[in-house]
Amino acid sequence: MALVTFGEAMVRFSPPAMQRLEHARALEATVGGSELNVAVLAARLGLASRWISRLPDNALGRMIADQARAHGVDARIEWTTDGRVGLYFVEIGGARVGSVLYDRAGSAISKVTPGTVDWASEFAGARWYHVSGITPALSDGAARVTAESLAAAKHAGLTVSYDLNYRSKLWSAKTARAVQEPLMEHVDVLTAAAEDARAVFGIGGDDRAVVARALQERFELSAVAITLRDSALAAVVAADGTVHTAPRFEVVTVDPIGAGDAFTGGLIVSRLDNRPWDEAIRFASATAALKHTIGGDFCLVTRAEVDALLRGASARVSR
Repeated sequence: MALVTFGEAMVRFSPPAMQRLEHARALEATVGGSELNVAVLAARLGLASRWISRLPDNALGRMIADQARAHGVDARIEWTTDGRVGLYFVEIGGARVGSVLYDRAGSAISKVTPGTVDWASEFAGARWYHVSGITPALSDGAARVTAESLAAAKHAGLTVSYDLNYRSKLWSAKTARAVQEPLMEHVDVLTAAAEDARAVFGIGGDDRAVVARALQERFELSAVAITLRDSALAAVVAADGTVHTAPRFEVVTVDPIGAGDAFTGGLIVSRLDNRPWDEAIRFASATAALKHTIGGDFCLVTRAEVDALLRGASARVSR
């Protein structure tokens, strides 16, 4: 495995496009979860990818594992009769995302305990480990296992990336900061939305390059990537003593959920391809843009499609 990830995946329910949830008479069920989304994109782009999780041994658990494997991910699951699959409900109307309703309390992965994953075995031969701030937010046990995994990844010599991915419906900013600050000692590459960096670590400002550098210096990180909204730039990354930027690619938005994961996945793939940071951030911004054009959480693109967008081709239909 080149890439290993760890985290929760849920079943997502959405009404037909443009409909309100309260008026829906049918819901489409799909699968998604931050770390799994990253692994799926990496596998689609040719990177051997593994996703580690804990699922109930029932139809919904098998649905999630089957979807992961269908997209080329090596799903390493601890099957259990303890817990359930988390669910979430969301309205999608192009660029508009309605309020997300979560039903995830008591999920199987929230009951994970330290010592149940053989990290040395899972990391054998791997080059990169990725996890997000959603995982430690699920429970005290999940937070301890996240810390355990990060320490094991560094011991194994892997590059470690961490997506801050703050979810105010899971924990407060105060708790998120208290839990995650100690984790940063194991992290090489931090990715975060600008608003998440401000909420959790209290580092904000209009100059995102300054924000990226401040985070990099504070936690002694190799690189910090900040994704932007409502800006001509899609992202900035502080690395190798300089700040690189990426333009925002113009696409027609169908479903923006998972775009941040697509950015992270693109960044990981490009760095493992030995691309320099200026090229890596442009590649990641292109994968994030393309995710906007695809329904569901997964960024189901090909390298040819990413390369076409990077060359300046339109993301509209090619006839």
